[in-house]
Amino acid sequence: MLAFVAAALFFIAFILHATETSTEVLFAPMSLMLFGLTILAVHLAGVGANWTGRGRRR
Repeated sequence: MLAFVAAALFFIAFILHATETSTEVLFAPMSLMLFGLTILAVHLAGVGANWTGRGRRR
């Protein structure tokens, strides 16, 4: 799940960079990329790996 969030942030950062859109510092492509890398690192560290849906209780 966190990998999808990271992928979405990378896509938004790419679009902002490709169109050369001038945005605030918080939504700059570099800050979005760094936030996406942080989320990807958390995902690879295993946070949220044991999450299951509501229908899979044992």
